[in-house]
Amino acid sequence: METVDRGWTSWRGRAVEPVVREALRRLLPDERWPDAREIGGWWPRTNNPEADLVAADRSPARKLSFAGSIKWLERGAFGARDLAVLARDAQVVPGADAGTPLVAVSRSGFAVEGLAAAYGA
Repeated sequence: METVDRGWTSWRGRAVEPVVREALRRLLPDERWPDAREIGGWWPRTNNPEADLVAADRSPARKLSFAGSIKWLERGAFGARDLAVLARDAQVVPGADAGTPLVAVSRSGFAVEGLAAAYGA
């Protein structure tokens, strides 16, 4: 049963990503992110690194509003390690740089500061 549980957790995380992107699409653009008209994700063929969320002005993007991560864990808030991985991986996204705002969506809350925005379930 342990293998099924691990597989379920991984599958559930992947399955919720398009739902979260659609939810953000419905919330944005807003005053904070007026140019966030397209919400997607970015990853190379190797799937590493990965940005679960990328907000842009259009598709194909000319300007990024933010890059982000989705953590859909039952236990364990989005923490410092998650933020460090996001900061590292976001810089690889075409059009992003060290100044690109970082956002996160978490099912179990946040245990870190330094995000431009934090969205809950």
